[in-house]
Amino acid sequence: MARYTGPACKLCRREGMKLYLKGERCFTENCAFDRRPYAPGDHGKGRSKLSQYGTQLRSKQTMKRIYGVLEQQFERYYEKAQRMAGDTRENLVRIVESRLDNIVYRMGFAPNRKLARQLVNHGHVVVNGRKVNIPSYCLKPGDTVEIRERSRSIPSIKQAVEQSKDRTKVDWVEVGTDSFKGTFLRYPNLDEVTDLPVDVQAIVEFYSR
Repeated sequence: MARYTGPACKLCRREGMKLYLKGERCFTENCAFDRRPYAPGDHGKGRSKLSQYGTQLRSKQTMKRIYGVLEQQFERYYEKAQRMAGDTRENLVRIVESRLDNIVYRMGFAPNRKLARQLVNHGHVVVNGRKVNIPSYCLKPGDTVEIRERSRSIPSIKQAVEQSKDRTKVDWVEVGTDSFKGTFLRYPNLDEVTDLPVDVQAIVEFYSR
């Protein structure tokens, strides 16, 4: 399974903003972006003003990295969004937001999407009563997601659930009172995903060249 295995903090520095890829660490003094808020490499401090193409490229790269998607898969998502009825921008956001690893993160079962992906890969997540170990599995409204009964005592999962109580919840998922089971209620609208610091229109323009 293809995935990025390099340092996560390097991605934040490359995009010039915090992408919160390491969860709680991003809020501490150990955050690499706070200590070195410039692009990696010998010429990182001397970045010039971006062209229109450069702005579009950075928007695409930022969105890919936030959701942990590689290039070919992200391009397929765009092509699918373009074929769907409605606004391509809305469709693209709905596709990535309905990924299982993202919903596991949104429900508070993991502190970030990278660890949510690991939970899915290792078989700790059940969808509609069946184990699913594919992070890119796309949910449909009404699908239930839960942590397997025997996995709920794992310290990292318990800690994530406890810490998520202080996290702002989104309206398109609902977590049950036991905190280990939730429902994907609906697809979100673009303006509801307020923690996505990306101009999605620029991505559409990038692929439309």
